[in-house]
Amino acid sequence: MKNNLPHPTKKQVIFTLTGLLVIAGLGYGTTFAYTTYKKLTATEQELQITTQTSKEAIAVLQEDIAKLTQENESITSLLTEQQKNNLALEKEKRKNTKTIDKLEKLTTIDPELLKKYSKVFFLSENYNPPKLEDIDARFKIITDKDLQILEQVAPFLQNMLEAAEADGVNLRVISSFRSFETQMKLKSNYTTTYGSGANAFSADQGYSEHQLGTTLDFGTPEVPGAYMSFESTSAFAWLKEHAHKYGFILSYPKGNSYYQYEPWHWRFVGEDLADDLHDDGKSFYELDQREIDKYLIKIFD
Repeated sequence: MKNNLPHPTKKQVIFTLTGLLVIAGLGYGTTFAYTTYKKLTATEQELQITTQTSKEAIAVLQEDIAKLTQENESITSLLTEQQKNNLALEKEKRKNTKTIDKLEKLTTIDPELLKKYSKVFFLSENYNPPKLEDIDARFKIITDKDLQILEQVAPFLQNMLEAAEADGVNLRVISSFRSFETQMKLKSNYTTTYGSGANAFSADQGYSEHQLGTTLDFGTPEVPGAYMSFESTSAFAWLKEHAHKYGFILSYPKGNSYYQYEPWHWRFVGEDLADDLHDDGKSFYELDQREIDKYLIKIFD
């Protein structure tokens, strides 16, 4: 039996195939779109979860940072307070050290060194400086004469004599430390020669600055004794200008009420007091003893 159905044309076949392809493509596109949508939805949910987790982590970190900052501020505050305490302790330590040093100085420095002798304070026959040092022979009027000075004063004297020498000044020592007995014999000789007039220029034993071991009589090769002519020498002019720098002062200047003017007689009182006396134009015996005593602790500084 013959099949009488008509054969599809070429166009029909192409149309049919195209339709099938379109349907297949739509199906694939729909499936792809759906799959992509699901993936995007899942990714978005993951992002939301991650974002929330990140926010929570950030919040925890911020809280930790706030705690650490507060702890750091507390530690800084404690350190600052400790530093203040340490500084206060260091300051107190320095203060105590200075106090100890001051007490040590006061116990080792002879309190007699700045007393106003010469008719005011008295040194007994038992008083002698703790330690004396020989004066360099090249600075003595009589080179083989035994002349000594208090050990602590020796370097000040040596520096002054060397400075004078460097300036071309022939400053020489006539007399230095004299014991109670030596002063007694000297005063006796002066009294025999000058009678009561000796009291104007010579101290009784126990009242002489020379017994302290801090006092000297100066001269020059041209003026080799305690003479008034020493006043007109370049050595005296040099002493007036420079002696205070080395701690020495003129004990009995013109117009003093103790002894006649003695340009040759110089006493060590320490650089601080000597400088102040020089700058203020005052003499040692003008000051109140309580004012003088304040300089004792610095006498050898």
